[in-house]
Amino acid sequence: MRSFRACAVAVMTSALFVSGCSFDIYDVPLPGNKVSADNSFEISADFADALNVVPRSSVLVADVPVGQVESVTRVGWRARVKMRIRKDVVLPDNAEAEIRQTSLLGEKFVELSAPPPVSDSGAIEASTGRLGSGDVIPMDSTGRNPEVEEVLGALSYLLSGGGVGQLQTITSELNEIMEGRTGEIRGVLNKLNTFVGMLDTQRGDIVQALESVNGLSKTLVAEKDTIGEAIEAAAPAITVLRDQHDELVGVLTELDKLGEVGTRVVDKIKDDLVAELGHLEPVLRELADTGDSLVPGAVAAASYPFPIDAADTIRGDFANVVFKMQFKLTPISEGGLLPTTLDDLTTLCRATPAAPICAPGGDAVEQFCKVLASLPLCAAPGAAGTGQAQLGVPGPTPTDPLAPVEPLLPRPSQGSGGGGSPVDQLLRGLLGGGSS
Repeated sequence: MRSFRACAVAVMTSALFVSGCSFDIYDVPLPGNKVSADNSFEISADFADALNVVPRSSVLVADVPVGQVESVTRVGWRARVKMRIRKDVVLPDNAEAEIRQTSLLGEKFVELSAPPPVSDSGAIEASTGRLGSGDVIPMDSTGRNPEVEEVLGALSYLLSGGGVGQLQTITSELNEIMEGRTGEIRGVLNKLNTFVGMLDTQRGDIVQALESVNGLSKTLVAEKDTIGEAIEAAAPAITVLRDQHDELVGVLTELDKLGEVGTRVVDKIKDDLVAELGHLEPVLRELADTGDSLVPGAVAAASYPFPIDAADTIRGDFANVVFKMQFKLTPISEGGLLPTTLDDLTTLCRATPAAPICAPGGDAVEQFCKVLASLPLCAAPGAAGTGQAQLGVPGPTPTDPLAPVEPLLPRPSQGSGGGGSPVDQLLRGLLGGGSS
């Protein structure tokens, strides 16, 4: 019976090798720590160094087995460990993973944990959800414990004198420096403590200043093209200044000498200058008292002898002037030019070069009225009264043809408030003047 079993095993082994079937030792199930696919989910974690972690290694949370490692693969220059853990494990999606050992020479396992507190008050780093299927823990949230070989190597280096000798030398030199200078060193440390305390109290301002510098740096980076163009545009000006360096230095030297001379002059005339300013005070006070009258008076004085409005009229040695003449078509008796009676016509005629033939009752007027007898001007003097009576002009009656010629224009009435020469009366009549 045993020989039969041995033959069967030998045949099966030969069949495996002949058929070319592969065999993986990691496919052999280990006792315990088995997580079923129906009651678990897969996550991954990236490590800089996976050490000796192999498939089927344990995954623990708070030293309690919750899953196992499914595979270890290389992704770029890091190791990706795929793990399967139970569904009832509750961890934040920013959980951390660390490779540890069960003992000094024990097996490796992966420890999953929530992130540690970030403050003394015990506040936990904010999380956005729960660790679930397909999540990947990044490499900045993973790590490992030092290996035994690393610890023993560092210990051997220390014991061989590598570090201890250096510590002894450093201690000896510090003793040499501090010997006899205890008070000075204590004072320096006190000042350093004060300085650090001041920095601590001003850390808000320091942070704000650094943020302002950061904003300025961003602005400079954003405007680097404009700054470059400005520097390139300033290059010719800098070249000119460099070429005229000696002249600029000479100008500044002479300006320094002028300043010295000016200082001496001011020192010499200081008292006289103060006195002159004192004498100027009444003048300035009077100018201030003129108030609003100063500016119009100054403008009128600046344009003397012509008014300021003549600035647009006078063009060198000639002037452009527009005269406006107004003819008042009212009866002569009212200061106008329109004759309404025979006497008004005679008066108007006497104001012309034909005055000798325009005497009252003259031939020219009589003949004119004979031809146009229907005109109101040729009405009988008694009908409407003589023009001289209406105008209040004394003189001979119209029946006296040989009476001397009186003024060329009718005189103003007694109510006009004044007289004037014949020329004034003529201009008054032509320009629309009349009795009031």
